[in-house]
Amino acid sequence: MEGISDIRIIGIDEKRPPVIRKEPYIDLFFQLTHKAPVEWCRDFNALMSKYPGAPKIKENDGMFIESWVKTPDEIIALFEKLKTTVTECTREYVERIEKATRESDSSNEALKDESGEQGRLNKIIASLNYDVTDE
Repeated sequence: MEGISDIRIIGIDEKRPPVIRKEPYIDLFFQLTHKAPVEWCRDFNALMSKYPGAPKIKENDGMFIESWVKTPDEIIALFEKLKTTVTECTREYVERIEKATRESDSSNEALKDESGEQGRLNKIIASLNYDVTDE
């Protein structure tokens, strides 16, 4: 199973290769290793919203970064920026999840410290050891 840290650009969408046309731009569709979570896509889109070519990922798809350039010479700079942003997005996403986990853990610890019947109930629930199986 692939995780959030495995998200990388792996190529161009084979179904939508770049083509020189009479329009003054070239559409680019970069494929990711796997579908990115919606929140990750939102972060990416926010980071790239003001960048030339307006790179974006459709949140419901999460597999392709869509952008455009005016000339083929702009592709390398765009690609490098996209790779950097993918890495940054992943780092921020992981940090946000770790922070939420830490905050959840600390609030659960606070619940265990309550007194009376609620405190006893909270301690019993916190002590349960669930069997987690991969199915």
